[in-house]
Amino acid sequence: MPAETRSNRDRYTVGRFPSVTLGFGDDEAAKEEPSESKRENGCAQWLRKVCPCCHRKSNEDDHSETVVTGVDDTEKAAEKNDKKPVTSGSEIHELLLTVKSINLMKGKSEKNRTEHHTDRYHGDHLIIRRGQTFQMWITLSRPFDPKTDKLQLDLKTGPLPAVSKETHVIVPLVEDMKGNCWEASVAAQDDKRINLSVNSPATAIIGRYQLTVETCCVNGPATSTPDRGNDIYVLFNPWCEDDTVYMDSEAERKEYVLNDVGQLYYGTENQIGARSWNYGQFDDGILDACLFALEKSGTQPSGWGDSISVVRIISAMINSPDDQGVLEGNWSGDYSGGTSPTVWSGSVEILKAYHKSKGTPVRYGQCWVFAGVFTTVLRCLGIPGRPTTNFSSAHDTDTSLTTDVYLDENMEPIDDLNADSIWNFHVWNDCWMARPDLPPGYGGWQAVDATPQETSQGTYRCGPASLAAVRSGQVYLKYDCPFVFAEVNSDKIYWQRNANGTFTQIYDEKKIVGHNISTKAVGSDIRADITDLYKYPEGTDEERIAVETACRYGSKASAFTQPRAEDVSVEVTMAGQGPVIGQDAELTIRLRNRSSEHRTVALNSQVVVMYYTGVPKATVRKDSAEVDVLPNQETDLEWSLEYKDYKDQLVDQGALMLTLLGRVKETQQVLATQFSFRLRTPDLTLKPLGKAVVGEKLGVEIGFTNPLPHVLKAVMFNLEGLGLITARKIKSGDIGPRATVSLTEYFTPTLAGPRKLLASLDCKQLTQVHGVVDVNVEEKSGAAS
Repeated sequence: MPAETRSNRDRYTVGRFPSVTLGFGDDEAAKEEPSESKRENGCAQWLRKVCPCCHRKSNEDDHSETVVTGVDDTEKAAEKNDKKPVTSGSEIHELLLTVKSINLMKGKSEKNRTEHHTDRYHGDHLIIRRGQTFQMWITLSRPFDPKTDKLQLDLKTGPLPAVSKETHVIVPLVEDMKGNCWEASVAAQDDKRINLSVNSPATAIIGRYQLTVETCCVNGPATSTPDRGNDIYVLFNPWCEDDTVYMDSEAERKEYVLNDVGQLYYGTENQIGARSWNYGQFDDGILDACLFALEKSGTQPSGWGDSISVVRIISAMINSPDDQGVLEGNWSGDYSGGTSPTVWSGSVEILKAYHKSKGTPVRYGQCWVFAGVFTTVLRCLGIPGRPTTNFSSAHDTDTSLTTDVYLDENMEPIDDLNADSIWNFHVWNDCWMARPDLPPGYGGWQAVDATPQETSQGTYRCGPASLAAVRSGQVYLKYDCPFVFAEVNSDKIYWQRNANGTFTQIYDEKKIVGHNISTKAVGSDIRADITDLYKYPEGTDEERIAVETACRYGSKASAFTQPRAEDVSVEVTMAGQGPVIGQDAELTIRLRNRSSEHRTVALNSQVVVMYYTGVPKATVRKDSAEVDVLPNQETDLEWSLEYKDYKDQLVDQGALMLTLLGRVKETQQVLATQFSFRLRTPDLTLKPLGKAVVGEKLGVEIGFTNPLPHVLKAVMFNLEGLGLITARKIKSGDIGPRATVSLTEYFTPTLAGPRKLLASLDCKQLTQVHGVVDVNVEEKSGAAS
């Protein structure tokens, strides 16, 4: 007779609850159970016997949503002493704190979706934007007691989640939310239900996260069962000031993130055509398709929190030559086996087909199709984006930053050398983001291109290239600025072969490339010309300086006039600690001539207001001047910016940047420099009134003078200090132009020793106003040492 063996399920039961008997008999007794009980696994039998009212038989349709990972320590002790404790059903029921259900409040009309601007996405999942708080309800097996119970959220994304790579996020429960980090706090409690406010940092990795809830009490830990319906999608957040893709204009956010239909431009510079395109970024399944494309790239999800990295990945994955991306390009005229590029009128069908086929490239695309799909993916993931059309668009194949035409001795084109070309039009994309990897001033619009023309770091992709860098010819800044510069502002140069096989430059055209650069206007279907974002007006000194600056880094730098000397320098200096907000800003521009000859400098200046992220907000002044510099002398120019010029444009931090571009007429030397500066804000004065003693009331006088010639409205002071006073808000109301206010606040120190009292001012018209004072707190007389 064969030996009797246990099933795997029984072995699993024994492993889950080792040797726990609780007085229900040994193996011999178990053999006498009714046959129906034998069909239950050991875990279900044990739970049902412990508490039959809560744990019915399996055919009663009662399925636990919690994986139990802990056992009562008292039971282990009883087992060790071979005693069989008598345990009531209610006591066993509360052995563990378990999750019964999770409500993510993910309906389209619910607060999470509407406040995160994700209510237009189809689908039943919670879709949030990083750097912003969302809400959730958790129903537990009993009321939550913060004194004895612990709870945390567990979020995982990617194939191999790891805490060190921020793809496995443990969200702790805290009393006070600090902001810009993963954290949660109890906002409300209703018997067994708790409402959590959950916050994510503005640098969080985007993607789809699996959510579980971990609980722990004196009787052990428990973890909720993963449920795909509770997965959370995290996107970029153009509404969050700390996100690199932040855009401050609501009209532009509606256009470049939320608008799901747009215009693509084509044709020639003299005959511009327009066609509508359905981006469909909110359509059912499109978000999953966009994330699938990111996954298909093979890149690590740990890099998906960086908007720069993400747009480079997307740029590569929209085309297919080297990574089986979304679209296969075809310019042959033969589109058999696929769809003609002119037939497509939207991105939805393309992205869904790619996702459904598990990554088979869709046939076929040309530049406007690549750009239309790219726009969809950018907007779907939360990155502001738009398609951009350049007419007379150059394709530079040899990094010369020129469009070269080679002719033989008889002035006939040499076909095998003429690889450069000028397209009637080319469509790519602009996306909006800060560029912390570049010097200040190069954030904002960035050119990115998914059409596979040339490789970038070994892959068919292009950008993000700062439009500010392209405009000024600073092509040494990453990424792919030389290629984009050549597209919009390269000179066309004709070369003739000599008898000895060398080539001589015989002619150049300076105004052939980069005309009528176009995109759809904000809030309408009118075409907007954005050529001035990519280049200075043709033929101006600034435009020629940009071309010559750029071509110094090209493979044909000798094609341009080289300076006979470089003996003039320019620098910007600032007196003292710099300009003060509310007053005129004054700087000094110093030109130094190290030669023994007279020099004449044509100097152009421009000042822009910047966000602290380096993204320009607005140009507030432009100037040009001709300056004589005597031999071996310095010439100082006093430069000033009046308050009226910048008062309506300032943003937080009060940062500005002065750009100087010039040319020395006698030598053709190019001068260029940029100088960033901040408009200083006044300090708050804090003056303790009397001696600071533990337990005794102390007053502090807060003083402030409004530096602006207009009213500050709804001013609020914030006061706090460890061991002195918990964070307190003090309403001050309006403060008149140039007016001085003084107010007194009282508090009672709680800790002795050297302390710091900190204050700040908050109002819409003025930020970055702070104050601090040292306070030495003495022990109360007679207190124990």
